[in-house]
Amino acid sequence: MKRIFIDETICSGCRACEIACVVQKEGQFGTALARIRIEKNDVDGLDQPHVCQTCKGLPCVKSCPTGALQWDEVIGRVILIPEECIHCDLCVEVCPFEAIWIHPGNKLPLLCDLCDGDPACVKRCATGAIIFVDKSCSTFKAR
Repeated sequence: MKRIFIDETICSGCRACEIACVVQKEGQFGTALARIRIEKNDVDGLDQPHVCQTCKGLPCVKSCPTGALQWDEVIGRVILIPEECIHCDLCVEVCPFEAIWIHPGNKLPLLCDLCDGDPACVKRCATGAIIFVDKSCSTFKAR
């Protein structure tokens, strides 16, 4: 299984990953509906990408009272069943990586689904700060 790894020390803050995500998932241009977010940390001088890390125990999936969030073992990702969501936002509250947001229009959770195993954000990261590697990888190795 693969997952997204991030090296925030080489993130330039260009937000190309956010734009690629919105184009891929929403067919629009912009950053507001991205499933990856770049947070500016002025204290440390870093741009910190936030994206689903498929945490141990899957707290978002476990917190969902309706089963709208489910684990997809084939790709190794959390998926949303929109018609099951009751907009309780519990998934947002329990995410330890602050990687789930609420869509401002339809109020559904926005979270990374790995673009069906071919993440658009990874392809657009010019610095190599975002990579898609085997989940068992214990150390980040930039390209």
